Amino acid sequence: MSAVAAALLWQAAAETIVITGRGLPEQAQGEHRIVVDKSELTWSPGGRMEDVVRSVAGLTSFRRSDSRSTHPTAQGLTARGLGGNAASRFAVEVDGVTQADPFGGWINFVALDPALADRLVLTRGGNGGVAYGPGALAGTLQVDSIAEADNLLRGGVAVGSRHSLAANATVGTEIGASRFIAGTAWQRGDGFAPIFSDDRGPIDRAAPYRQWSGRVRLLAPVGETEVQANLSAFDDRRDRGVDFTENRGRGLDASLRLVGEQWSVLGYRQWRGFESQFASVGLGRATVSPALDQHDVPAAGWGGKALWKPRVGNVGLSLGADIRGVEGETNERYFFVGSVPQRERQASAESLTYGLFADASVMLGATTFGAGARLDRWAISDASLFERNIGGPVITDTQFHDRDGQEWSLRGGVGHAVSERFALRASAYRSWRLPTINELVRPFRVGPDATAANAALDPESLIGAEAGFDWRPAEGARLSLTAFANRLKNAIANVTLDQGPGTFPGVGFVAAGGLYRRRENLDAIVSRGIELDGEWRNGTWSVDGSFALTRVRIRDNGLAEFLDGEKPAQVPSVQASLRGSWEDRGKIASLAVRYIGEQNESEGDPDPLPDAWVVDAVGRWPIKGRLSLDLRAENLFDTKVVTSILADGTRERGTPRTLWLGLRLD
Repeated sequence: MSAVAAALLWQAAAETIVITGRGLPEQAQGEHRIVVDKSELTWSPGGRMEDVVRSVAGLTSFRRSDSRSTHPTAQGLTARGLGGNAASRFAVEVDGVTQADPFGGWINFVALDPALADRLVLTRGGNGGVAYGPGALAGTLQVDSIAEADNLLRGGVAVGSRHSLAANATVGTEIGASRFIAGTAWQRGDGFAPIFSDDRGPIDRAAPYRQWSGRVRLLAPVGETEVQANLSAFDDRRDRGVDFTENRGRGLDASLRLVGEQWSVLGYRQWRGFESQFASVGLGRATVSPALDQHDVPAAGWGGKALWKPRVGNVGLSLGADIRGVEGETNERYFFVGSVPQRERQASAESLTYGLFADASVMLGATTFGAGARLDRWAISDASLFERNIGGPVITDTQFHDRDGQEWSLRGGVGHAVSERFALRASAYRSWRLPTINELVRPFRVGPDATAANAALDPESLIGAEAGFDWRPAEGARLSLTAFANRLKNAIANVTLDQGPGTFPGVGFVAAGGLYRRRENLDAIVSRGIELDGEWRNGTWSVDGSFALTRVRIRDNGLAEFLDGEKPAQVPSVQASLRGSWEDRGKIASLAVRYIGEQNESEGDPDPLPDAWVVDAVGRWPIKGRLSLDLRAENLFDTKVVTSILADGTRERGTPRTLWLGLRLD
């Protein structure tokens, strides 16, 4: 959407606001936004929100695999090559409620059911840092849940490869002027062996998964105000294809939002539970034994946001305040002798951020101007790390100093309509992110490598600028180009400091061949590139495409000086997607191609993960009434997508060819 079009929409919405189960209309930002409506959300080949998100070039999770096979902590979302780790550098919200895990900052994609979404609004870049607050470094993803409830009944059931089953159902009804909507989704499967067949040993097997999510909404008018009450939950069970690697995540969110003609108030509470086991694999993958039992990771988050959108003449204003608090701890057993743990660990912390923000947009002729500012206070408290021999002496008992500070965010943008079909836009911004509890206090091990936490980490901050155009050469055709430059200061990364054998602070003994790492603030990650998005629609045919070319380098003259000039981990230089579709009276045929460029397993890795082409397909054929036959194929040609290379050279793979056959009620 061009900036001038966004301003026109804002002007119309400010004069007459029709409440439809969403929040207040968005300000014109001067940047490119991608809007995915509910009809496109149903075209997901795997029936998952990840399928929709990864079709946008430049947007990546930490690993190439999805939430059926990867470890939950590898689901940090980022864009524009700003480096990957467990924490998400992307702000993801559902009906205004942040979805970042309170403990680790990753995104629980199992909780995001595309069948319950009315639309997605996605923005790459730091423009959202003013209104979205801390965490919106690489971009924002707003999910608006469906609000139509009149005689709502739809769902589906499908069987797939490797004894997979999937089902979902959505119902709704109107009670007077109120609307009640409920939906649920469930998937299970025997899974696939994450290790490539050439690298497998006797211990390797398929990795099963079992996942469930549900959401209930109540939309009720009270005078001229709409009350929006939401309750959602999820349960996610999977493992990593060998014994002693089971993990489980659970969550519950409750929120209440009041939306008036020019104001809204939101409050929410979140609860999370997490359990995860890690294994030690012997030579030739012939033996496996427990290495760590992260048996209890309770976490909670709460927050609120107040927003007022008055209009003064031709100036649209957005004034607000928000607050978010999180607390969490990890309870672990480690240093196993046989199957018996010898030590235990507890690490915990709390953090609080609160801020004030103001945003303004004005349209002067064919030009739209936008500007915003935000000031936040943050505090990290009660951070601690406790380790001891089980039944024996204490090894570590550290209470870290409480810390606090303030950060600011800025945004400025301009859009100019050269003609009815061509508009120019540009923007500049600053945004920031607070380290997660996981990054601050929890050390961890992967195979022989050990990584220490760092309670002294500084917040990350990003300064960036972008410019581009939106062109509509004909009815149903659109082309958008964006060039950007970003500098992520104090980027948090796992930096290699030494090599075993030896005893190192924060992790203890590291065996020969193992690496000692610690979470550190790099001087910066510098990212530059271009993004191209387009679509063409003509009657029953349509084509959608996305392309991103990114050049990213680490800059550091301190502890990580040896990484200066290297690429960050898990960042592809090139990404592209292209989808061709045909739709006519309920019949659908769609073929999508995705390209994932070469990327490093770790910073400065001389043996990068190879590039890959992946083809997905969707077909739908009406049977009778609203009932249709559903055919879907993930990775149709069974491309071998390498998702990770372990320290011993063992390769892990992404989802192989998966075929689905089902019935769908629309």
